[in-house]
Parts: sequence; C-alpha cells; structure tokens
Amino acid sequence: MAAPRAASDLREVVAFRIGSQEFCLDIRAVREIRSWSPTTVLPHAPSYVMGVINLRGAVVPIINLAERLALGPLQPEARHVIIITVVDTQVLGLLVDAVSDILTVPPSAVQATPRVGSEATQTFVRGVIAIEQRMLRLIDMEAVLPTGGRAS
Repeated sequence: MAAPRAASDLREVVAFRIGSQEFCLDIRAVREIRSWSPTTVLPHAPSYVMGVINLRGAVVPIINLAERLALGPLQPEARHVIIITVVDTQVLGLLVDAVSDILTVPPSAVQATPRVGSEATQTFVRGVIAIEQRMLRLIDMEAVLPTGGRAS
C-alpha cells in the first residue's frame, strides 16, 4: 500500500484550450483570468505580441499564445479570455480560447516531452500530463516571454 501523498507533493495546474488542443500552466504563475479586451498595438512588436492593455494602471503585454506556439493566430472575440501571468518579475497576458479546469496532479504525472525532431517543441512544452482521458501539454512560461526567454 502506497503512503498517502502529502499536499505539498501535489501540483496545481490551470488547464486551457486553444482550438481543440489542451494545454496547462502552473497555477503559481497565474495572477488572474480576464475576459478579452482590445489591445493597444505596439509598432514593430513580434507578430505574436498583440499589444498592451491597462491592468489597473500597469501596462501588460498580451501574447497570442496560439501564434506563439505556431498553431496559427487566434482571432480574438468576446468569448476568449486572457490569462494574466507572472514570469519572474514580468506580468504577461496570454490570449486563449477558454480556461477549462484547475487540476491537482502529482509531479510523477508530468511525463517528459517526447522528442519529435523539433527543438521548438522541447522549448515550449515542459512536459505532458495524461489525466482523465486527456493529454495536457505543460507550457514553459519562460519560453513564451517575448524577450529574455530562452526562445526568440
């Protein structure tokens, strides 16, 4: 019989959808979830940077996560949401279709990202969580950063 798992051994992730694909990120990186609001475009920003929003006086860049992950750009509509995250000290918004769940998983549930011949896959996906007939890709938030991350 396995020893009971301590609560500190468990990890919480926020699951979200982009199209029919499911992803997740560590809940500790999530500050809040907001409905879509139009952005102010920044000239010469990378194509996946949609612009910035005013979040209670702070200017926050919004990333089109679908485009950043090379899934094709997501055209924002009222039904979309922005996940406000904090990576290191940078606040960043991620445009996604919808947030679906908050899941508690043991660290052993996160399996290594399969090698598929693409370094980008290894860069953006920290691991894969197979849970409840679902396959969630755990996003590496440092790679998503427009600057200062590992990827360009």
